[in-house]
Amino acid sequence: MPDRRALLILSGAAGLAAAAGLVPRRAGAAAVEAPESHGLSAFGDLKYPADFRHFDYVNPAAPKGGLLSLIGSTRQFNQNFLTFNSLNSYILRGDAALGMELTFTSLMTRAADEPDALYGLAARAVRVAPDGLAYTFLLRPEARFHDGTRITAHDVVFSLTTLKTKGHPVIGQLMRDVLAIEADDDTTITVTFAKGRARDVPLFVAALPIFSRAYYANRPFDETTLDVPLGSGPYRVGRFEPGRTIAYERVRDWWGAGLPAMVGQYNFDTIRYEFYRDRDVAFEGFTGRSYLFREEFTSRIWATRYDFPAVRDGRVKRDVLPDETPSGAQGWFLNTRRDKFKDRRLREALIVAFDFEWANASLMYGSYQRTHSVFQNSDMMAEGKPEGAELALLERFRGRIADEVFGEPFVPPVSDGSGQDRALLRRAVQLLNEAGYPVKNGKRVMPNGEPLTIEFLLDEPAFQPHHMLYIKNLGLIGIEATLRMVDPVQHRARIDAFDFDAVIQRFAFSTTPGDSLRSYFSSQAAALKGTQNLAGIADPVVDALIEEVIAANSRADLVVAARALDRVIRAGRYWVPHWYKPSHWLAYWDVFARPATKPRYARGVLETWWTDPAKAAKAEGKG
Repeated sequence: MPDRRALLILSGAAGLAAAAGLVPRRAGAAAVEAPESHGLSAFGDLKYPADFRHFDYVNPAAPKGGLLSLIGSTRQFNQNFLTFNSLNSYILRGDAALGMELTFTSLMTRAADEPDALYGLAARAVRVAPDGLAYTFLLRPEARFHDGTRITAHDVVFSLTTLKTKGHPVIGQLMRDVLAIEADDDTTITVTFAKGRARDVPLFVAALPIFSRAYYANRPFDETTLDVPLGSGPYRVGRFEPGRTIAYERVRDWWGAGLPAMVGQYNFDTIRYEFYRDRDVAFEGFTGRSYLFREEFTSRIWATRYDFPAVRDGRVKRDVLPDETPSGAQGWFLNTRRDKFKDRRLREALIVAFDFEWANASLMYGSYQRTHSVFQNSDMMAEGKPEGAELALLERFRGRIADEVFGEPFVPPVSDGSGQDRALLRRAVQLLNEAGYPVKNGKRVMPNGEPLTIEFLLDEPAFQPHHMLYIKNLGLIGIEATLRMVDPVQHRARIDAFDFDAVIQRFAFSTTPGDSLRSYFSSQAAALKGTQNLAGIADPVVDALIEEVIAANSRADLVVAARALDRVIRAGRYWVPHWYKPSHWLAYWDVFARPATKPRYARGVLETWWTDPAKAAKAEGKG
């Protein structure tokens, strides 16, 4: 983690297509004539052959059954970690329940041990035109919705067209290079892309959910609703209480269960998400066995709270799993749409004033490393001075980018860990003075004479201690800063409307980033309601470098362009960097089993784990 009333056949499809700027092929145009492939990847590399039986990281004999209850750690589009009031997770409005993607199928599905490969799900194969601008997907005849009706090419056309025109703005942006979506017959769909399309757009399209055209013939698709939609995935919505809990029940006769890309996966009979608005309360819920699995994100809790009886006697286990995906960026993102944040020196002063070393030692038990890069924990992170192809690429922009880009990439300064490093605070004062933010009557003012104030927007109390010392340090250099705690719904609404000064965001990219970079860093995304570009970055050079990443013809070229992009973004000082760790902290009641091999680019928890019957019986006092 999108008019719905659409009869997307002839006139209905044409109407939506026109609204979307989709261009139909000439009448009678045939589907792409090219060799069939069982999978897709950005650079054409596939680990698994056409006759593979299952992914290497699954247990094909894993038993089905049991319950996985958890609090969510990932979200998409309008989903909310803390609450929900809608079951529509593909539009801007509302706060959707975590896990709704489990109820839908897609044309293809990801292999979690490859950087970006997808293999057939509802589509048995794909044909790619020699120029890479048309993809024809061939549907499986057995693919069905949960009511037993067949998934047809017309449902796929409806789904993709509707998501492009009515879906969450991020979906629309990522589909902007989609020119045409057409059903050649009941089982064949051809998607045509714009010349120069982003490398990952076909992969994104192939992984989008498939909706029932008939179901939405009399229902608006772009409204928040608690009506359970007709799905086609391995799970269907079960019992739920808005804002508190939602359960997904495994579809026992799901048509896709025996496919090679699904064998050994989605083993739990029930997957239940619990919602808490406070991390401490959520932890207490875990100790009381209100849910069975959690990924821990609070170092204080990980270091001090896992000493309750169930841990001591082995009923609760803890694991640390390596995280080999890019860790990305976390920090306070500064809303540069507001005049007070326009000056880069001001933004650097805010970075300098944050004492990470104190926060890490005093609040986080030394568990983290400082984030420097938007591609942290990957080979796409810029290091050292640019050389070779990277330097040649940056030379094209000399005079339009800061000179520092041609030296060592920017990293936040290291403090003395005291919480009030006087040298760094003096440096922050110097930067503010140079930028034209003087002190008058003891308060820092902007060039127009108005007081310089910063409001930090927050929707959960766990980060309050991290704000307090930072706000105190900002006060020492004359900046009046405050913390505004709001409920999760208001928090999302204010962010979508750009109504904030500074807000915490965490994001990470895939090992093969492409069009998603536009939604986080491009000028176009900066003005898009609901954007992921919270800082409002609008830099033509950043735009150009994003296109270089997207146009890369090899992984080596991609790495070069990503490192150049990283240098320019870091030179912009758009966020006050936080921290990261290249691992997952997991805690769970000992009722599970898992494959011997973890997928390299995922935890594998929800997809590949299963309930161990003997352990579960013992835990319930039955064995």
